[in-house]
Amino acid sequence: MSVINKIRKIITPQEPHCTAVILAAGNSQRMGSDKILMTIGGAPVIAYTLKAFQNSDRIDEIIVVTKHDSLQSLADICGKYDISKVSRIVCGGSSRAESALIGVLNANENATLIAIHDGARPFLTAALIERTVNAAEQFGAAAPAVRATDTVRIMNKKGAVVDTPDRSLVALVQTPQVFNADVIKSALTKVVEKKLPVTDDCSAVEAMGVKVTVVDGEFDNIKLTTKRDVYVAERILADRGELM
Repeated sequence: MSVINKIRKIITPQEPHCTAVILAAGNSQRMGSDKILMTIGGAPVIAYTLKAFQNSDRIDEIIVVTKHDSLQSLADICGKYDISKVSRIVCGGSSRAESALIGVLNANENATLIAIHDGARPFLTAALIERTVNAAEQFGAAAPAVRATDTVRIMNKKGAVVDTPDRSLVALVQTPQVFNADVIKSALTKVVEKKLPVTDDCSAVEAMGVKVTVVDGEFDNIKLTTKRDVYVAERILADRGELM
């Protein structure tokens, strides 16, 4: 390293260390088979997900949380597709919140930001990762979302409509959701200990009074849930020319 570069390194503020926790421990009941290991476009779903974080300049480390039966398969995938940022592959818990907590507690102690992402969302882009991490760096918590394109109805348990919110104010939240490391660790610990009903990691920090900043999501950033989603996934890959 030249003297000039050494000086620049000293005087230039270092970007925060960001660990990505990839949740891949679900049971895939609606898919009928393990969607994380399912092949699309010539490669397992999780390979596309991991590649996105591997190629992001804002991600320093990757923790994968999976089922015990998938530990070796995930290790093999990381080796085959050169996912060198993965530092640990660990077993998840009995719920999404438990798996997320296990993941964040395994993050490097130098991590100041932690991004939590659904392993079954393989089509996120580098731009999406960057703007979400940047927003979390500035505000402490951030998540991507897209605007609802359909009219939304709020129903009661009997199926009757009780409200119709302004569609322009409705956002469909995606992942990765990125947080200050200490905040998300505390929030998920509280959720697990008190068995609080949360739907995502934003809900966990919001329960502590933390506001989440919303950034623009991407309509291609779909979560593979049912067999129909596989057809959409193949089309996205073909359009992008990203078949492995």
